[in-house]
Formats: sequence, structure tokens, C-alpha cells
Amino acid sequence: MRGAAGSRCVAAARDGGAEARLRSAAMAEPGPQSPLVSSSSEPGLPQPQRGGCGTAGALSCAARELLLWRDPRRSALVLGASLAPLLSLAALSAVSVCAHVALALLCVTVSARAARGLLQALHRAEEGHPFRTYLEKDITVSPETFRAVVAAAAPALNRALRLLLRLFLVEDLVDSLKLAVCMWLLTYVGAVFNGITLLILAEILAFSLPPLYEKYKVQIDQYVAIARSHSKDLMAKIQAKVPGLAKKKPE
Repeated sequence: MRGAAGSRCVAAARDGGAEARLRSAAMAEPGPQSPLVSSSSEPGLPQPQRGGCGTAGALSCAARELLLWRDPRRSALVLGASLAPLLSLAALSAVSVCAHVALALLCVTVSARAARGLLQALHRAEEGHPFRTYLEKDITVSPETFRAVVAAAAPALNRALRLLLRLFLVEDLVDSLKLAVCMWLLTYVGAVFNGITLLILAEILAFSLPPLYEKYKVQIDQYVAIARSHSKDLMAKIQAKVPGLAKKKPE
């Protein structure tokens, strides 16, 4: 009796030890992870950016960083490189600007190529072409890339065409009158400034207004809200007094 009881106790102890080992192995092995939960400690996986652009595209993110002067050196370089052609076009014709830019670029490249050839002749060394790495780069645009760019631009182009059709064919009388007022004001702007001057002003404002808005965001939003409420009240009064300007309510 005692021997049978002892053997049963030994067997139970062995079973308990085996179960404990199975539990520890199951806890050590990584279980199947839910597709809705992402582990932030796995190496090799892209981690979410904190304090960055979030879900914005790479191009819009880069433009935001430039306009907000996150990197002053890069923003100043882009501003100077974009203003120089506009200032040149304001003083000279487009043909002259293109010709001078091409001549300046050719002067740099031809001088570098001649200097490298002279060094090869003096030292009798094979140093190669100075722009060999750039010449060997593949700059061809694949049909897939072209189709992707066209597909991305098509919705915006369709919306713009639909908006122009709606405004010029007077689908809504109020919106068409707003466009007429804007075009009338632009006639006075065009009498004072030409297109190049407007582009220069737009370039300067694009690099100066975003930092100012980021610094004084609360005050600017308050004034914009006040101006918007006044304009809405004024438009409501005009629509109430002038017959035919009231927008039709959707049925």
C-alpha cells in the first residue's frame, strides 16, 4: 500500500514538473501578435515619428520645414536660389536669363574638365572624368513613375476644372459675383505690378508669413475669426436686401 502510494506521489510530482516546464516554455516563446497591435521594440521596423509631420507626405513635410525655417541655412539657400532667377527675370528677358545661366554653368563645367585634363597631362595619371559619377547616374523617368504622378495630379485638376466651370457658367450667382469682384480688384493690382513682381512678393511672403503666424497664432486667429464673422454678417445683409442673391436651400 505504502509503495503504491509512494509511486503515485512520484508520478504526480513528475507530471507537475513537466507542466511547469511547458508553461515556462510557452511564456518564453513569443506568441502570435495581433495585426492591430504593433510592437515598438522589434528591431528593423520603422518607428512612428514623434513631433514630426505625422501623416503628411514627404514633399509637404519638407516644404513645411523650409517655410518655417527649421533649418535656417537650408531655408536661406532655397530662398536665395529661388529669388535670383525671379530678380533676373525682372531686369532681363527670359531668353537672356536662360542664356546667361547656361553660359555660367558651361563655364564651370568646361573649366573643371580642362583643369582635370591638365592635371592628367602633367602628372601622367589616370584620374578620370570629373563628372563621371553624375554621367553614370540613371535619370530616366519610368512609365510607372510618370503614370503615378499623373494619377496623383488628376483629382486636383478635375476639381479645378469643375470649379471654373461652375463659376463661369453661374451655377451659383453669389460665388460668380465674388469671382467678378476679385477679378476687378486684380485689374488694379495688375496696373501697378507685373507678374514677376507678384511672384517675387509671393516668394518673400511665403518665407516670412508662416514663421510670424506660428509665433502669433492665437492673436491672428482671433482677428481672422472677427473678420470672418463681420464678412458673413455683411453678406447675409446684402443677400437679404438684394433679390435673387439668396442661396437656394437644399431640398
